[in-house]
Amino acid sequence: MFTKIGLARSIALSAVLTATVAGCGDAKKAPDADAVSLVKAANTRMLNESFHSSGNTTAFAGAKQEMWSDPAQGLHVEVTGGVSGDIYCKDGTSYTSTELFAGALRQRGQQVTVPAELRSSYVATKADQGCDMYYKIAETGRRTQGKDRAVGGRQAQAVEVDAGKSEDVYLIEKDQPRLLLLESQRDGRTSTTTYDGFGEKFTISLPVAEKILTVDAFRSRVTKY
Repeated sequence: MFTKIGLARSIALSAVLTATVAGCGDAKKAPDADAVSLVKAANTRMLNESFHSSGNTTAFAGAKQEMWSDPAQGLHVEVTGGVSGDIYCKDGTSYTSTELFAGALRQRGQQVTVPAELRSSYVATKADQGCDMYYKIAETGRRTQGKDRAVGGRQAQAVEVDAGKSEDVYLIEKDQPRLLLLESQRDGRTSTTTYDGFGEKFTISLPVAEKILTVDAFRSRVTKY
């Protein structure tokens, strides 16, 4: 059944596209004070500094993703592979290209076809956790010193976050609390994402107003089967 609720919830897959663990982690576990301190510092640094990332994704088999984030301009994710498309996010609103949005729905068993006239449009949804959900590290992780190592010549400290069939290892620079590498496992798929370009200038252009659809507008115009 093709439902409005299913469409609204499908945006949660956008977080998966970037191999983040927004909402991941076992809240029943006692917090690891060392991990929480390190994660908070890294999240603050990533929120306030521009950066770039690239790698593959556990969301779609064979897909790759690239991300650019700028505190003033917002965030842009580009997915390429079997399913391709873009996500933009600014001021708590995400804009997902219709083909990518439909691909996320298909992953959840809702089969839809996007008409040609909508293939250059974007579906707007509220990012309740903020745009940093696409890279934010959950504070439910634990320090895993045995996985500490150098990344690109920089010594990094490991924080591991797991929940159910998901496991993510974040490698955070020791001298400056920046996320350098993320290794993820989800439902038998693995991905590796590297982070770089800290403080560099990027141009992020959000979709124009006439190309933006509400969830209801998208729902009313796609073909269900």
